[in-house]
Amino acid sequence: MSTLLKNGRIITAEQDYVADIFIEKEKITTIGSNLKYEADTVIDAKDKYVIPGGIDVHTHLDMPFGGTMSSDDFETGTKAAAFGGTTSFIDFAIQPKGGSLREGLDTWKAKAEGKATIDYSFHMIITDLPDKRLSEMDDMVKEGVTSFKLFLAYPGVLMVDDATIYKAMLQTKKNGGLVCMHAENGMTIDIIVQQMVAEGKLAPKYHAFSRPAAAEGESTNRAIALAEMAGTPVYIVHLTCNDALTKVSEARDRGLPAYAETCTQYLYLSIEDISKPGFEGAKYVFSPPVREKWHQDKLWAGLQQNNLQVVSTDHCPFNFKGQKELGKDNFTKIPNGGPGIENRVQLLYDGGVNEGRISVNRWVELISTNPAKLFGMYPRKGAISVGSDADIVIWDPNKEYTISAKTHHMNVDYSMFEGKKVKGNAETVLSRGEVIVQNNEFKGKKGRGNFVKRDAFAAAW
Repeated sequence: MSTLLKNGRIITAEQDYVADIFIEKEKITTIGSNLKYEADTVIDAKDKYVIPGGIDVHTHLDMPFGGTMSSDDFETGTKAAAFGGTTSFIDFAIQPKGGSLREGLDTWKAKAEGKATIDYSFHMIITDLPDKRLSEMDDMVKEGVTSFKLFLAYPGVLMVDDATIYKAMLQTKKNGGLVCMHAENGMTIDIIVQQMVAEGKLAPKYHAFSRPAAAEGESTNRAIALAEMAGTPVYIVHLTCNDALTKVSEARDRGLPAYAETCTQYLYLSIEDISKPGFEGAKYVFSPPVREKWHQDKLWAGLQQNNLQVVSTDHCPFNFKGQKELGKDNFTKIPNGGPGIENRVQLLYDGGVNEGRISVNRWVELISTNPAKLFGMYPRKGAISVGSDADIVIWDPNKEYTISAKTHHMNVDYSMFEGKKVKGNAETVLSRGEVIVQNNEFKGKKGRGNFVKRDAFAAAW
């Protein structure tokens, strides 16, 4: 099976030029001008951008939370991702409390196998780490699961203490893994939540008010300090606010290997959304929460200045009807999470490139190349180069699109960005050389996605 892409404007993190691409056996084999190769399929990309497929490094498909499950599984979630121009993603496998890392990985691999329509990998969430389990981190790295997430939030469920985080960081110093931190001060937040419930403050907006930006800033600072003591890099997930961004920026100014992502919802949504009348605000309940609107400009500046390296989604959808409604009378019972995997590339293009905040090269870097480099998939993924996987998106920069639950492909009954008009959309999406989306029609099949064995952090970045 061979494919020839003709006349496209190829945009990578570093380059911008017009050329043809020849694809054979899932790989890019030739890039050049006016290629004359015979191919099974020829696609004319004239006046379109040709970019490496998007990589979403923060998703939660088929994930248990608060007595329910996220509404997208590995079939529906990956199909939606493909429509949006994302061709690879990294989900989170969860170590069962008291169990092994292997149990967590096997459970999540079983969720994905036979369902995923695009390529995938996993981070490993560590819930406890006695000394006897430290070597299991080495085993994970050998198997290509080279990143580990630890929580400073959710006491009694996912939160671990500073000593556990420090031990995990020391272990990654030996095995080349990368620690990813959910940075919120969970113990303090729990007290604030208890106070609000006692005062009868139960509406969705109090979810945001109970998780102050200072709690994220403090924990971000602590995570960076622990990494500095351990002599390891650290990656802050879903950074939302200037309080936390300042800590990352200061660390990077000192030469520390501190990295961070933000998510599309923090660039577009605010306290105003979660404060909508009635129960409408429940659609915007996720953690960390939305912030005051002024933080958005700070986050865009962080992307411009490379103090934020990645834009992900933290895609963890729950239906408004029947799932979010579990917390109708008490915000603490609203399942935390929102849908975004389908709209990430569009939103960053429209708000970033169209609004003049970032270049097209920086857009590609944020949605694809940096995720690939940080998480050990580059140059197999995140690149348009000879030998790379033919994960390619033909992007129409002039295509206008209105985001809506009526037309999206995510298995959820609302959109966080309902009615937003964007300019720029994926027209054709190839995964390992196979056209899986074309002209808003899905052509892939469930189970075709492969597990990606990732390189250690030190080897990749």
